[in-house]
Amino acid sequence: MDSPETKRPLALIAGPTASGKTALSLALAAHEAATVINADSAQVYRDLPILSAQPSKEERGAVPHRLFGYLDGTQSCSAARWAADATAQIEAAWHAQRLPILVGGTGLYLRTLLDGIAPIPPIDPDVREEVRAMPVGDAFAALEREDAGMAARLNPGDSSRIARALEIIRSTGRSAIAWRAEKHGGIGDSVALRPLILLPDREWLYARCDRRFAAMMEGGAVAEVEALLARGLDPALPVMRAIGVPEIAAMLGGVIDREEAAARGQLATRRYAKRQYTWFRNQPPEHWPRWTGDPAEALQLLLRAP
Repeated sequence: MDSPETKRPLALIAGPTASGKTALSLALAAHEAATVINADSAQVYRDLPILSAQPSKEERGAVPHRLFGYLDGTQSCSAARWAADATAQIEAAWHAQRLPILVGGTGLYLRTLLDGIAPIPPIDPDVREEVRAMPVGDAFAALEREDAGMAARLNPGDSSRIARALEIIRSTGRSAIAWRAEKHGGIGDSVALRPLILLPDREWLYARCDRRFAAMMEGGAVAEVEALLARGLDPALPVMRAIGVPEIAAMLGGVIDREEAAARGQLATRRYAKRQYTWFRNQPPEHWPRWTGDPAEALQLLLRAP
């Protein structure tokens, strides 16, 4: 694996939450000496092992796992930071003659790792505040005037991407297109990638999301959120906005009852799964295999991969 003359292997199992990624990664690791590396933005935090569905202690004991619960909730993990940490863990796996397996559902993390990151300077806070306060229609019209090339690439209703593009052109004087042409740091061209995207039946996926969130509520997620709230962290931190935290926090604060908290958490999980499903269906390269059947039957695709 360490030969510089050949591209070294990197497996990638991606897809929406609750789609069976963890089980598939363990199945692959049973066939090849491997290290599982987290690619999920919620699972980087040690505060939420249950609520973020991190692999169990038994699963971690069977196969080396990296970047799960490795950050404290006081920290905000950017895609650039995760990509640097993941690159180091991938190198360590190769050095140990193990196959690194990226597992997760955060598309931005994976894109940054493989394609690199554009060196966009920090956005002027005043510009950001002004842009983010604009109605999406006004922001899109402004983008069409100031950066027509970028506006042509976006859906007129995509508020977050429109705002990001507009704040970039206003703060830096350059289009996001120009900045992205200068991407650096991606490892995609230097690895032999073995990707697989899990896109199971939607109704199956949503039912699994519901069952899993209910099990989390019964299995310690409430205690996790209670301990997190006791720390008095900034509500704007990513860990405080993780799915399930606001819902359980409202229950603990007496705003809603347990049944309502569970229903809201399940709804938030299903909505997140839907967004991830759409992203992974459309955004990754077309040649990446999409598996729409039973996730338990997808192993052969990874084993047959070059």
